[in-house]
Amino acid sequence: MNLISLIETIKKHPHYDRAGMILCHNGVVRSTSRDGRRVSGLSITVDYEQLLEVIEKHKKRPGIIEILFKIADNKKLSVGDDIMLLVVAGDIRENIIKVLSEAIDDIKSTVTKKTEYFSNST
Repeated sequence: MNLISLIETIKKHPHYDRAGMILCHNGVVRSTSRDGRRVSGLSITVDYEQLLEVIEKHKKRPGIIEILFKIADNKKLSVGDDIMLLVVAGDIRENIIKVLSEAIDDIKSTVTKKTEYFSNST
């Protein structure tokens, strides 16, 4: 996964001249779960049909020029590994920040399923 290549792709978009901001999300595997248990890694499965629907829905929002993503699926990831890259380009920050946040929420709630692997040490 390469964040720079996603940004470079957005800069080649035919409407990039309308962009005032590119906002990026880089989700990584953290060492503890939300409930505080030590995590040794995780894996993600992705419903790509649903993912494309989510992305297309958010691309239609006001001011959005492009949304690109990469998700590391079907492999075991270790602490510190990249899980997901999401890049949103648009006109003004109010539009872009809202879309980035809501797209992440939609992806995490309807598109991906996470399996955490826990270490024996606390």
